[in-house]
Amino acid sequence: MLRLEQSELAEAAGVSVETVKRLEGQDGPLLTGRAATIDAIEKALIKAGVDFTNGDEPGVKLRAKRKR
Repeated sequence: MLRLEQSELAEAAGVSVETVKRLEGQDGPLLTGRAATIDAIEKALIKAGVDFTNGDEPGVKLRAKRKR
């Protein structure tokens, strides 16, 4: 969606590339990993333009860019 490299996400979240690789390699929901790590990655993705949706259509979507 964002076309971020693992290293870019890791840097933005303040975690190691190995952590991003490990979490991406898991099937299904993230059941392992420290809550602080997952929170840092979520915040980095939100800052980069991802909206996490809830309700009737849970998932993610890319925020529309604002016109200047």
